Amino acid sequence: MEYLNAFVVGGLICVVGQILIDKTKLTPARILTGYVVAGVVLGAVGLYEPLVEFAGAGASVPLSGFGYLMVNGVQEAMVKDGALGILTGGLTAAAAGITAAIVFSLIAALITKPQSK
Repeated sequence: MEYLNAFVVGGLICVVGQILIDKTKLTPARILTGYVVAGVVLGAVGLYEPLVEFAGAGASVPLSGFGYLMVNGVQEAMVKDGALGILTGGLTAAAAGITAAIVFSLIAALITKPQSK
């Protein structure tokens, strides 16, 4: 049942993104940024936590999960380090994901042949 919940919730998040691409004039970059901001806002008010508990990776892997991860990092760092945690918590919590994105992007750039459009 956990896999089904993750699939359905992750799929719904993707469907909303696809609908926004198809039916609005928003650029994909704005939609992606909106997802991160939505994850931050929903995480800050405590609404994203129940979704992550219900759907697991279906809610924590998409970009909204990245925003949620950053909010949790900031909250934990503020408890530990005070106001300095506002600046360091989000990046500390998301460091592994950011590093993986950079490394895999570098590998993809090295093994593919660039083409101009």
